[in-house]
Amino acid sequence: MNPATQPARTRPGVSSHLLPTSRKRRVPVWAKSVPFILLHLGCLGVLFTGAPIAALLLGAFTYFIRMFGITAVYHRYFAHRAYKTSRPVQFLLACLGCSALQKGPLWWAAHHRQHHRHSDTEDDPHSPHATSFWWSHVGWILSADFAETPHNVIKDWSRYPELRWLDRHHWAPGVLLGLGCFLFGLWTGVGAWPCFVWGFIVSTVVLYHAVFTVNSLCHLFGKRRYNTRDDSRNNLFVAIITLGEGWHNNHHHYQSSANQGFYWWEIDVSYYILWVFSCFGLV
Repeated sequence: MNPATQPARTRPGVSSHLLPTSRKRRVPVWAKSVPFILLHLGCLGVLFTGAPIAALLLGAFTYFIRMFGITAVYHRYFAHRAYKTSRPVQFLLACLGCSALQKGPLWWAAHHRQHHRHSDTEDDPHSPHATSFWWSHVGWILSADFAETPHNVIKDWSRYPELRWLDRHHWAPGVLLGLGCFLFGLWTGVGAWPCFVWGFIVSTVVLYHAVFTVNSLCHLFGKRRYNTRDDSRNNLFVAIITLGEGWHNNHHHYQSSANQGFYWWEIDVSYYILWVFSCFGLV
């Protein structure tokens, strides 16, 4: 059997002592998941606010910039160090990533590095093969076993006090964004609540599940160009909704590349933006 297609539990050389067993990890802590659940329930607000065009456009804009904050900043910069930038820009980009409300840059990058070290094995925090589709998509985030930042995995970034502070107060940029959407609605006359619901709540929830598809769908559906030791796959749909992260098999083959679309037809909007930034000396 090809090692890339072996079931995760039977692969040789897999360490099982670094993380809890899959049986334990499948238990979410609902009390700590209240904000996450409330955001989803908040989407029902569209039934009362309607859908003004300006509010929809605001939602699309906040989705786009925050997706870049996750894909190009949290993922390619903090998790993989695929490009370089200055310390002030580094902090500003980290704040942009935090506004997506997917915890802090150190937490995000550390757990993602664990994913690459143990991809599709029992020690992978979110493998759909070692656990389930639901767990890989959202369940692991609701588990107390992954609530803390494993600083031993992220020592290169933990030496920056401003990043440690931001990791502890990761909710602050998101709260400010929500307030900004509310005030934008008041200032423009579109309506504070429609702009808050579409620009912040709906945008955040859609962003969650778009990002989560990389963990779930891209290890189940798509094409495998490279025979990596995991079951990572290239998925066009996921690449479109995540600004280029769907070329996941490419990424697992060459993890330190800032560009994940290796051919001209593999759309990678995050890389295009990084390239523009490089033209201005920002990265």
